Amino acid sequence: MYRDLSQRRAEVLQYKLNDIHPNLKFGTASDRYAAWIGQVYPEIWRDQVETRTKKIDTGTFTERTLPVASVTNYFQHFATLETDFTFYRAILEPDGKPTAVYYNLLQYIEHAPPEARFLVKAPQQFFARVIRRSRKGGPAVFEKNPFYLDALGYTRMFLEPLIALLGDRIGGVLLQQEYQRKSETPLPGTFIAELDAFFRDIPDEVQHHIEIRSDHLLLPPYFDLLHRHGVGFVFSHWTYLPAIRTQWARCGQNFSAANGQVVLRLLTPLQMNYAEAFRLAYPFEKAVPELSQTAGALAMVNEATALAYQAIAQSKVLHIIANNRAWGNSPGLNQTIANRFLDFAERKNA
Repeated sequence: MYRDLSQRRAEVLQYKLNDIHPNLKFGTASDRYAAWIGQVYPEIWRDQVETRTKKIDTGTFTERTLPVASVTNYFQHFATLETDFTFYRAILEPDGKPTAVYYNLLQYIEHAPPEARFLVKAPQQFFARVIRRSRKGGPAVFEKNPFYLDALGYTRMFLEPLIALLGDRIGGVLLQQEYQRKSETPLPGTFIAELDAFFRDIPDEVQHHIEIRSDHLLLPPYFDLLHRHGVGFVFSHWTYLPAIRTQWARCGQNFSAANGQVVLRLLTPLQMNYAEAFRLAYPFEKAVPELSQTAGALAMVNEATALAYQAIAQSKVLHIIANNRAWGNSPGLNQTIANRFLDFAERKNA
């Protein structure tokens, strides 16, 4: 038995999820949500809330955020944090000058405790086959990305400065590729050859994990590639991907990351797009029945819990990353999974 179950349940009740089990690392996709005051953040932050406007297909929303300094409180509840802002821009410009991302990371380093670990999303400019571009007065367009799998640019503008800034606080780097129809992607052999060359050409100092959102590319040769390079497969509960249990079967019920770390991202309900999930989840203060009280939500929680036990059985460490859009409230989703995990732990006396 790891720790007293009643103590762990009391901690879960307070959203303190950083010591539920040594092989489980709960976290969230982004932080600083003012909606989490009273769950993760104390009341002292209420008079420091900032607002910004976000426009998506389903409307215009006002997002309420906290200063970066609030990350000190975040890590009192969670063991890991997925950074989203690093997805939109590299750390350095091509000429070596720091970008806004560089200075934002400095703020996180200043306020996060030494034991904090970050799952850092790599910039889309190096891993997206196509990039969405906004057009003034017209709809956005998707353009071919000229820097796709640019190993040298990726290393100099992102990976090397990331290592210099965060050091051993890097819990891993997440490479996320956009959804593509089968007609838009190369043949699987070409796709795998491209990735093979990329991983041969970048330093292996940091553990990488890949989330491919095109179901038709999740084939045995792809998983062979991951094992060959020691790259982690990201289990992702996302709109157009199959269920977690199906992904587990596809990967041969084995984990591929060289350092024994595993990433599970709970992003949106299956078959529900980003805009609709955002609309339902907003303002992210609590679980939303249309998201959390469905058969799909129950399956998501059960499959996440099952994956946690598979990771423990294979002596791996699982990072469970919750997104507001999957449930209405990320802390509440993590709390639910932690309680489900402890329900099984009680039966197993673990």
